[in-house]
Amino acid sequence: MSATKRFIAGVVCPRCAAMDRVRSWEQNGIRYRDCVSCDFFEQLPIDDDGIPEMETRVNQVREEQKQQDVQTVKILDPKG
Repeated sequence: MSATKRFIAGVVCPRCAAMDRVRSWEQNGIRYRDCVSCDFFEQLPIDDDGIPEMETRVNQVREEQKQQDVQTVKILDPKG
């Protein structure tokens, strides 16, 4: 029986930089990832301690978030 291969939303392929082309599946205690646009292939153990998460558009900090200034808000008492 073959494992179900699922696309990982938002992942950018580390080799060809194509977005939404990387799929993942597990088989015999090993996690696999590959890209359907190029020949990228990765094999990982299922316990992923120390393995960095693949970069996605969801886990990236946007430029406007980096440059956002923090301003203090003062609440005025209407009674005086």
